[in-house]
Order: sequence, then structure tokens, then C-alpha cells
Amino acid sequence: MNRYPQWLNLLVLTIVLLSLFFALPNVFGDDPAIEITLDDGTAVSEELAERVQGALTTDGIEVIGAYVDDTKAIVRLASDEQQLRAKPLVEQNLGRGYIVALTRAPSMPEFLRNLGLKTMNLGLDLRGGVHFLYEVDMDAAIDRVMTNYEREFKSGLRKAKIRYRDVRADDGQVTVILRDIADRDAARREIGEITTDVELNDTTINGNPAIVVTLTDTELRDRQDFAIEQNLTTLRNRVNELGVSEPIVQRQGLSRIVVQLPGIQDPGRAGEVLKATSTLEFRLVDPTNNPLEAERTGRAPPGSRLYRSRDGQPVLLKRDVIVTGDQITDASAGFSEGQPAVFVSLGPRGASRMLETTKNNLERPMAVVFMEQSRELVPGSDDEYEVVTTEEVISQANIKGVFSSSFQITGLTSIEARDLSLLLRAGALAAPVFLVEERTIGPSLGKENIAKGKLAVSIGFLLVVVFMFVYYRMFGLFANLALFVNLATIIALLSLLGAALTLPGIAGIVLTVGMAVDANVLIFERIREELRNGNTPQAAISAGYEKAFSSIADANLTTLIAAIVLWALGTGPIKGFATVLILGIMTSMFTAIIGTRAVVNLLYGNKRIERLAI
Repeated sequence: MNRYPQWLNLLVLTIVLLSLFFALPNVFGDDPAIEITLDDGTAVSEELAERVQGALTTDGIEVIGAYVDDTKAIVRLASDEQQLRAKPLVEQNLGRGYIVALTRAPSMPEFLRNLGLKTMNLGLDLRGGVHFLYEVDMDAAIDRVMTNYEREFKSGLRKAKIRYRDVRADDGQVTVILRDIADRDAARREIGEITTDVELNDTTINGNPAIVVTLTDTELRDRQDFAIEQNLTTLRNRVNELGVSEPIVQRQGLSRIVVQLPGIQDPGRAGEVLKATSTLEFRLVDPTNNPLEAERTGRAPPGSRLYRSRDGQPVLLKRDVIVTGDQITDASAGFSEGQPAVFVSLGPRGASRMLETTKNNLERPMAVVFMEQSRELVPGSDDEYEVVTTEEVISQANIKGVFSSSFQITGLTSIEARDLSLLLRAGALAAPVFLVEERTIGPSLGKENIAKGKLAVSIGFLLVVVFMFVYYRMFGLFANLALFVNLATIIALLSLLGAALTLPGIAGIVLTVGMAVDANVLIFERIREELRNGNTPQAAISAGYEKAFSSIADANLTTLIAAIVLWALGTGPIKGFATVLILGIMTSMFTAIIGTRAVVNLLYGNKRIERLAI
């Protein structure tokens, strides 16, 4: 009686040993380090790591070790002060073509690192990192909407054969200038068929009848909210592309977004990727007019716009846009015929437009326009900014064949191809964002939080261990052993899953400590009750585990449901707490029920026992 089959004992032993093994790297802590990568994203060599280590040692900086991890070289240093000294020295020694960043590297032995073991990721409150506060340019969001309406109104008026002098989007409105007042009612009907979310006001401009189109108040608020939500989604996608664990990306107030990136001590690269508003436009080249003449006169022919290529040469492009960056569904960087390229996939709408354009314009040139917006200080002002849009033609090529959803873009450097593909994959920002505040949070505060967290876990663990041993004796010792394995299993799972541990996560561990022994308390009390009722020790053990299981399962299931809801709806620290709680519930069920019973069965199973030490 009370015997597990041999395979189940082996399974429990295997899980325990694996948990201890995968949790082991966290015992060694981490060191301040320098991370070196090539700016084209290719892998670095062992020779580079050794060269940097030698140069730093020569300059009197104590290097603990250097190694290559995937595409980057890691140089571990003795202290935070030496880390700050080392960064400019490494940058000066290597020169251009390298990205040097501050980081922290695990202190685990080399054989564990070679086995591919990882430590837990730590959140911003423990590890340090960067904090960004962005302001969303709401005016630009509305201008973008009106620019789209401008294109749609032009297309609609042409199809309806309504004559107009000009349709232009400016200052949050679209102005439609007609040739004849008799066309005004027809133009109003056509605009009303395109959208009902606008207000139409009749006016006269330079003696010509005109209609001023503005958004309704409700639509204006909805568009502004959409810009914030779209930017939140895009920024989260970009953060995911950067590979940051447990980031915080959330709205603050009416027009601001907070981004917190744990573990990133060098904010330059992250900030550039997050705030970039780079996107693309595909336009046909105007082959019939001379761009030099348009540059000389400062006037482009009707239906065309004057741009410049990367080498500064003027280029005339058609005003009608074929496809914009927001219609791109996927993008990846690579090489085509030895040149850096971005391989692009379009959604259905963009693919249809591209197919129609290439079918009707074979052997004609098409250009790719790279667009980027930035905010610059108005000359002579201390606090007034203006939005500056940079547009340049990065590629021109004749359409050699018909294509729709898949094609490639060349004319970029390796870095530009990598960054542009990242931005296109993550999606375009609905409106530009401008940096309001940037803070680099050092790991010193994190060390204090970690120390307090360890103290809280240690005190809670010790008090529970003492209570269980004093009150339940030998069975209390079994519960304490299960509690230790439970903690090791949680740490191992956090390391394997790459989830970040935050201060709320530590609170989840402390809570799990209490919940883990709660199951054993129910089991042990049931065993004691069976003994008081006169059952034999073997029967009491069997009944205790079997009859307490349903209560334990119900209690843990309700907590698990609440934790899953927290994880699904929460962000940042709340999700970190929920992650640890979910893992803790599952591991405590295993260690408190299966684990402790395996030990009890080994010591008491199939034996004649007069009394139990419980």
C-alpha cells in the first residue's frame, strides 16, 4: 500500500533534477559588461572579443572574461565604474562600423553557458533600463487623415466627371475648388458618398466656388484616440522586434505614451527605432518632363511633384501614390545580387493596386520614396517646434514584369535595410511621436530592490519552514523539501521561458510560498483526522492524499482563473505578477501533492508502521 510505480518515481526525480539544473545559472548572479555588435547585423569573431579584452587590460580595466554569444561579443567587467570607463575606450579602439552598448552578463561558469543555459530576465525595477515619455502629434494625425481624403476626393470627382481646379489638404481640412458653381451640389453628393464623417461648408476662393471639408467633432475625437491606440500597438511591435522582455508600453493622459525597457542601459538605438516615423511611398516617374527645368523654375508640371534622389539630383514623380507603407504586411532585410535589399509583402488592397499599375506600365520607371518626419526647434524660439518632413527617392527602376504582393527594394545600406524592414514589419506610426522625457535607470536601485526581495522571500520561507517542521515534524520536513523544489522549479521555468522577474513577481513568489504549503496543510490535517478516527497509518496516508485532493484542486483552480485573467488583461508589472503566480500554482500542485507523496511512499510505503511523526 502507498507505493508509486517505479516509472513515476523516476519521473518525479527527473523533474526535480532538471529544475535544479536549469535554476543553477541564477545562483551565480551577473556582472556589468560591454556588448559589441557589427552595425550590419553580421556575427562578430572570437578574435574581436580577445582584442577588446586585451586593449581594456592594457588600459588598466579589470576584465573578468570575454566571449561571443550569437552575433555579439560580451566583455564582462569587475564593476559598474569600470564599465562606464570601458565603453568610450572600446568605441575609440574599434572605430566606425560597431555598436557598443552597456549591459549585464551572467556570471555562470563557461560550461553552463556552452550548454545554452540562461538566467532569469529582470524587470526595470530590478535590473535598470530606460524610460521614455513620448508626445503624439495629434495635428499630424489629422493631417494624415485629410491627405487620404484628398486622394479619395480627387479620384471620386474624376470618376463622376465633375470638373475642379484643385483639391488640397491643409491645416486639418480639405479644400475642393470647383470650376463652375453648377457642379457644387454634385460635388457635395460625391463627397458624401465617400464619407459621412465630415462637415461641408460652401465658400469662394479667388472668385471660384469651393467646398471646405472638415471632420465632425465626434470623428475628430475618434481619430485622435485611434492615433494613440495605433501608436501603442506599433510601439509594442517595435519593442518586440528589439527583443526586450516584459516591457511597459501604455497611454498616459490624452496624448502621451510611456515606454519602459528593462535591461537596456544604452537608450540611443532603442530610442531611434521607437520614435522613427519612416515609411515608404511608391510612385511612377514622370518620363515626359525635364526635372532640371522644374528645379530651375521651382514649379512642377501639373500632376507631378519634384523630389530629390540620394545623390541630390532632381526627380519628377507622379502625384498619385500607388502604395504606401501602411499597406505593407511583412518585410525582411537581406541581399539581392550582392546588394542590401528589403523584401516586401503587400496586403490585398496594396497588391491589387500594384498589380494594376505594373500591368499598365511595363517598361516604365517606378520610384520608391523614403519619408521621415522629425521635430525641430523653430529658429529664434526656445520652446516652439515645427514638424519637418524629409523625402528622398531611394530607388528608381523600370517595371520589367507584372507583380503584385511580393517584390524587393534596393538602394539602401545594410543598416538602413535592417532598420526599415523592422519598422515596416512593426507597422507605421499613425502620427509622429516626439520625445518629452528620457531617463536611464541604473541597476543600483535594482540591487536594493533585489536585496529586499531576497530578504522578504528568505524570511517568509524560513518562518514557513520552522512552523511546518515544529507542527508536523517529519511530514513537515517533507513539505519543506517540496517547498525548496517548488522555488527551484519556478526559477527554472522563468529562465527557460525568458519571462522577466519584477518586484510584483517577487511578491508572487512570496505568495506562492504560502500557497504551496497550504496544500500540504490540508493533506496533513486530513491524515491526522483519519488517525484520530482509528484508521491505520497506511490507510490514513492514502485517505489524506485522496480526500484532500478535490479541495486543493478547487482552491488552486479558482486562483489560476484569476491569475490567467490578470495575465491576459494586465501589462507590465501586473503581467509579471500573474506570470509568476500561474507558474507557482502549477509547480506547487506538483510538488505538494505528487512530490511529497513520492517521498512519503518511499519512507512508509508497504511497511508495518505503528505511528506517524505528524
